[in-house]
Amino acid sequence: MRPSVLPLFVLLLPFIEIAGFIVVGKAIGVLATLGLVVASSLLGIVLLRRQGTGLLKRLQAEGRNGVVPGRELVHGAMIVVAGFLLLLPGFVTDIIGLLFFIPAVRDLAWKLIGARMVVTTGGFSQQGSPFSGAPRRNGGPVVDLDAEDFKRDNDPDSPWSNGPRIGR
Repeated sequence: MRPSVLPLFVLLLPFIEIAGFIVVGKAIGVLATLGLVVASSLLGIVLLRRQGTGLLKRLQAEGRNGVVPGRELVHGAMIVVAGFLLLLPGFVTDIIGLLFFIPAVRDLAWKLIGARMVVTTGGFSQQGSPFSGAPRRNGGPVVDLDAEDFKRDNDPDSPWSNGPRIGR
């Protein structure tokens, strides 16, 4: 089992960001550096709002057309992560966040993880990318009930009554 790089990256990220502040601060000055940090946070808010609403419209359109929106869900998650990264102070997180806003980068991520992702909606699942064919049912027998099967009356043989159960 190989160790994950993510915890190490999270631990080193503050040091990398501080080094970035020092390098940029020496190059352009302290006030300009602070201005860039504030501007990137505002840009993150604007991009998240703008791209997020467009993504919600695409998700709704795919839902209306009966398509399982796996790709759009991954894009949505990446946009949320990108907005969060832009809100964090620092230049490295800003660069990563801006990359996640680029549709080509999101498509690349979808190609990498789409084949291993399973989207489940309403008891049906669809796996892989691109989604092809009709959704398949996951597990269990299918029980077909009529309207009269749902009636609640005083029938002692009914499984919904408080009377004795069938087979007991």
